[in-house]
Amino acid sequence: MALIAIILLLVFISLSVPIAISIGLASMIGILVDGQVPLLVAVQRIYNTLDSFPIMAIPFFILAGYLMEKGGISQRLVNLANSFVGHMTGGLAMVAVLTSMFFAAISGSSAATTAAVGSILIPAMVKRGYDIRFATSVTASSGELGVIIPPSVPMILFGIVTQVSIGDMFIAGILPGILIGLTVMTLVFIISKKNNYKGGEKSSWGERFTAFRKAFLALLMPFIILGGIYGGIFTPTEAAVVAVVYALIVGTLVYRDIKLKDVLPILKDSFVTSSIIMLIIGAAGIFTWVISQEKIPQQLANLFTTFTDNPLIFLLIVNVLLFIVGMFFETGAGIVILAPILTPIAMELGIDPVHFGIIMIVNLAMGMFTPPLGVNLFVACQVANLRLEQIMKPIIPFILVVALDVLIISYIPEITLWFKMISP
Repeated sequence: MALIAIILLLVFISLSVPIAISIGLASMIGILVDGQVPLLVAVQRIYNTLDSFPIMAIPFFILAGYLMEKGGISQRLVNLANSFVGHMTGGLAMVAVLTSMFFAAISGSSAATTAAVGSILIPAMVKRGYDIRFATSVTASSGELGVIIPPSVPMILFGIVTQVSIGDMFIAGILPGILIGLTVMTLVFIISKKNNYKGGEKSSWGERFTAFRKAFLALLMPFIILGGIYGGIFTPTEAAVVAVVYALIVGTLVYRDIKLKDVLPILKDSFVTSSIIMLIIGAAGIFTWVISQEKIPQQLANLFTTFTDNPLIFLLIVNVLLFIVGMFFETGAGIVILAPILTPIAMELGIDPVHFGIIMIVNLAMGMFTPPLGVNLFVACQVANLRLEQIMKPIIPFILVVALDVLIISYIPEITLWFKMISP
């Protein structure tokens, strides 16, 4: 049953069948061919998987991200980033990365971050004389920060399928996100120096203060969410609701960029995005049950421990596996399929599950701007009106830099687990 499901899943994916349908259909055919259990089990597994209070955080965080995106946040964050780094070599490209870091702390979505930042800064960079392929590559690669810097939908998914604290995952993602942002900015500086991409005029501290004041309410949102969760004021699910209310108030009553006519389109977009994720989670629930029935996770664990009991080698193997998976799988699908299998093995080898979760998410997030199926590439190329093959070469340095970050995060756990070391 499990073998049939796995083979069919690979076949369906190679035929470009949507991932949710691929997972669900492969699992149900496996159940039918086995004939030992009724197909009704599939319906029960979908219901049991989705009947979870933490899962409610996903549609609320997605809605909050759309509200903040439509509420005039993007331009305010661009202005703030520009006031601090816009004068440097490659200033606008630096602004793209820094704005992505700011926006990531609000949206929780990689594609939303890429679209929001790219729609403003790709045309601005081209107008300033930047190569459009470089501008597109910068935007696509920095957009991955949307799922690394909390709040993050993939972190919620990992917490749900592995029973790891979502609040701990959020806190753990802060330093890895900053590390990736800084290393990408360093690469941008080097390439800009080589190509003579100059910055603009340096902003005064008064102008910086004004930009900060206008963006303050947007920047306050992640502090409310993380502070509330880690301070025990509310759960991650309740924090998502707080985020929606906060985003709605800021967008309608303070910034006043969200009008009544905008509400229905915002709800529609968030419902569609949430539905896609929920379909993947539900289908993955069937697949997880199918492979667990034949003890595939335990067999893989035995195989890994037979091959090596060294956690360093295990992490290297897993990173190679995740890099390949990330090239073809959507991040959420990769997490819900692989996390229940790999996390117990990692824990058996003494690897902290929160640390392992961040490794998984950072590695799979790299697939968002890695050909051939990187969603950020498609979004950025659409904004820039480019074909995917036109940025295959310019994106390579960014892939290499983030791959190095993945190894650093994997082998220096203190970057992820710093908050546990300072906790009483």
